[in-house]
Amino acid sequence: MFQGRRILIATKHKKEEVLAPILESELGVNSFVMDDYDTDVFGTFTGEIKREGNPLDVLRKKVDRGLALAGVDLAIASEGSFGPHPTVFFVPAADEVLLFRDKKNDLEIVAREITTDTNFGSAEVQSQEELLAFAEKSLFPSHALILSGVGDNATAFVKGITSQDELLSVFQELKYKAKTVLVQTDMRALYNPTRMKTIEKACHKLMKTVKSTCPGCVTPGYDVSDVLSGLPCSLCGRPTKSTLAHQYVCKKCGYEERRYYPNLKLEEDPTFCDYCNP
Repeated sequence: MFQGRRILIATKHKKEEVLAPILESELGVNSFVMDDYDTDVFGTFTGEIKREGNPLDVLRKKVDRGLALAGVDLAIASEGSFGPHPTVFFVPAADEVLLFRDKKNDLEIVAREITTDTNFGSAEVQSQEELLAFAEKSLFPSHALILSGVGDNATAFVKGITSQDELLSVFQELKYKAKTVLVQTDMRALYNPTRMKTIEKACHKLMKTVKSTCPGCVTPGYDVSDVLSGLPCSLCGRPTKSTLAHQYVCKKCGYEERRYYPNLKLEEDPTFCDYCNP
């Protein structure tokens, strides 16, 4: 279905460095980017341009505009979000979503990778010592930093700082205008190798889903649509909140099936039973 077709990688931040080799080897496509396609119009991490909608909304806009501009019918894009982990509270997390669109065959396939492997962070600093301590914790200089003034003396963001000389020079310039300087990790992919690895993992996950075909109509993208709890407790036999089955539904023909015991467990330990261990 994809062999020999051209696929647009909708990015201006060098994501093709990890996406292109995977797409070309797994699907046999010919990938390309458009140098004049500014995906920052859909939002920036530092907030100069606000992201409208959730990551999937943004991805659809990125892909749709890219398909129209490039004149092709196959595209991929990614969108990252950073903040507290959804379940492990007070731990920073990276949430990367990839969208694969085949307009010719009316396919949309999504993959998501959530990880605590991120250097995401920010701090307000008033001294060179505080700045350098943050930089070391943030994997600088292999990972870039962003500086700006704050409060009444807020300034434009200076992004992509990757050398200590530049970091200290910009810091001193900002200190003339503001007592406090805001330092942030630069989360753009080309300046953040850790994020780039997360995008790579998400792409491998996406390829697995693309290659999973519906038993009914052989359409790619046959994936889990719902997770059903109810794995029985090994002591009392009552249903627990642990996963009993995965529900699959084909978006194309509606074929569906339920696959039990996806984690290769027939029973759950009583430790996780609300009745045995309330």
